[in-house]
Amino acid sequence: MAGGWGNQMWRLGDDLAVRMQRMDKSFDLQLKERRWLPLLASRLPLPIPTPVRSGTPSERFPKIWTVMTWVEGTPLDHGSITRGDHAADMLAAFLKALHVEAPADAPDASDFGAHPKECTDGFEHFLRAVDLDGFAEDDIRAVWGDAVAAPEWQGPRVWVHGDLHPANVVIADGTLAGIVDFGAVFAGDPAWDLAAAWLLLPEGGASRFFDSYGQADEATVRRARGLAAMKSLFLMLMGQNGDRGLPGGKPNWGPAGRSALDRVLKGL
Repeated sequence: MAGGWGNQMWRLGDDLAVRMQRMDKSFDLQLKERRWLPLLASRLPLPIPTPVRSGTPSERFPKIWTVMTWVEGTPLDHGSITRGDHAADMLAAFLKALHVEAPADAPDASDFGAHPKECTDGFEHFLRAVDLDGFAEDDIRAVWGDAVAAPEWQGPRVWVHGDLHPANVVIADGTLAGIVDFGAVFAGDPAWDLAAAWLLLPEGGASRFFDSYGQADEATVRRARGLAAMKSLFLMLMGQNGDRGLPGGKPNWGPAGRSALDRVLKGL
């Protein structure tokens, strides 16, 4: 069994897992995965989970569940990338393949996918709640302010994973081996995924990633960097909650968030 907040995963033999609704209040996230992941998986260069069987609520288990293919590897929040250049190139290839124009009926952005200017309440909450311990608040605010001031996405609605962070990717042999948890998937601004250049890759990896990705304009990079700062603060808060024994806390997310924020503040 692998812990999760919205859902939990239970292994089913060597090749499958059961994804069971936990804290999610709606069936929508798993229903999105069921509908769209088979379409996406066929053209992506890294493995992603795809649905095999669908379960409905019953008296025995009143929530939704789905049997998915298992993506082999170690979650990055329990490991480390040692082949940084390879991982940067793999992440760029994956996102280039994912970030293509989505059909008209693809899901819209929700809490995930908004322009940074619409996320200021969340950013302020994380910033106030986290023990910065060595980070200068003014430096963080400068990165966030630049993202808020950046122009909105002007391109087509492209497919976006939306929630790329160390617990939602797996590694093997020191590099990326798969991407999981597409519950936030939407069509919109790719900056939400490009933030992963700082969240996932070792120092210096962001520069190689953007060179390899090759299709992010200046405004998109500015939005992505600000979103990476906000997501780093979120990881730090979850780690802090874990250290304090609070529900849902993840002690190992704290170091991941701090190292990511350090990379964000250093830029590319």
